[in-house]
Amino acid sequence: MTSELKRRIAFTLGALLVYRLGLFIPLPGIDLSVWTQIFRAQSGGVLGNLFWGGGLHRLAIFALNIMPYISAAVILQLATIISRKFAALKKQGERGRQIIDRRTRYLTVLLAALQASAVAVALEGVAGLVAYPAWLFVMSTVITLTGGTMSLVWLSEQISLRGIGNGVALILVAGIVTELPGTIAGTLELGRQGLLSGNLLVALLMMVVAVTGFIALMQRAQRRFLIQYPERRVGPHMIEGRSSYLTLRLNTAGVIPVVLASWLLLVPIAFAIFSAGQGPGWLTTIATRLEHGRPLYLILYAILIVLCTFFYTAFVFDPEETAESLKGRGGFIQGIEPGEATAEHIDYVVSRTAVIGSAYLALVCLLPEVLISSAAVPFYFGGTSLLIVVATILDLEAQIQGYLRLKPRAERGCLQASTRCCQPPIAAEWS
Repeated sequence: MTSELKRRIAFTLGALLVYRLGLFIPLPGIDLSVWTQIFRAQSGGVLGNLFWGGGLHRLAIFALNIMPYISAAVILQLATIISRKFAALKKQGERGRQIIDRRTRYLTVLLAALQASAVAVALEGVAGLVAYPAWLFVMSTVITLTGGTMSLVWLSEQISLRGIGNGVALILVAGIVTELPGTIAGTLELGRQGLLSGNLLVALLMMVVAVTGFIALMQRAQRRFLIQYPERRVGPHMIEGRSSYLTLRLNTAGVIPVVLASWLLLVPIAFAIFSAGQGPGWLTTIATRLEHGRPLYLILYAILIVLCTFFYTAFVFDPEETAESLKGRGGFIQGIEPGEATAEHIDYVVSRTAVIGSAYLALVCLLPEVLISSAAVPFYFGGTSLLIVVATILDLEAQIQGYLRLKPRAERGCLQASTRCCQPPIAAEWS
């Protein structure tokens, strides 16, 4: 292991430690004992264990987690598909990327402030929860929660820049993984009390292992296009013809469709928890019908996953841009004319791989829901959280392998021993 890799790992662990410490700093003016009773009564542990990493359970300064930033990023990314203005920014290279990143942060502040305002107003409506309900509490809560989200955005960027792995993904994974010991301990306690049979525990363990293996297999699955480069002359030199592969992941959209679908379904449940039965009746009815394992929840979850997969695949991969790039370098797919025909062929293949990818994501996320609901297991095991963890670990492994492959080169002596020279190959994006 190189000293550069050690430094990056140490920085990443330190940043994640700061994130975990922030989850134990509660909002000012809150009676946590009252909130804990409400949270447990509404079965809010599912929310706390997934995207909020326990911050919602403790009403911490990081209670919103990094979800407003993810939502803002996806909204801006979808805008590049719908709006020509944003599409033009995307094609401007580094300058356009910086403009989009800046607007993403502005939108993150807006979304976080709106969510924080709703949280503050809902908390004021709970009897005995807020010590001094007034405009000052609302303002302090909005500032604290919005500042907490922006702090996590900055922290995730520092992890991506100075650490190793994707900062946003690692923050989500840290929230999921750190809650696992409590879930495992609770499961074993249920088995000890006889509420869960030994056969059921073994079956659940086998299901976790099988789903994990299936996720790893599908995340590594690829579709390859054979690219031919004919013999050509460049100045006085003749470059021989060669062939290579254009490799596409079967699941091009990654875990973003699952994150978005889960978040959209959790919003009404979260508001129902915050209102503590004092909100409108239709909101409570919707939240009840959207509980895990209910038919409406499963149907909407599957539909949202499929739609988000197609939308995000259209964003992260542009067949026309790829075809023009191949044509500019003199490459072509065997049997397909360069240019528009190549773009149509690539779009045809990507559209069908997106069908497989969306079906895979829906299966991984819904299968545990159906099995646990049918077996009446008194706790929650989510394919969504497992998918996020496995996908992030695979991408993290790819980055670490990239650094390790640079070690023999460094030992031989790199004449350009600069940061740019010694950077590892870009790993697959957590997207």
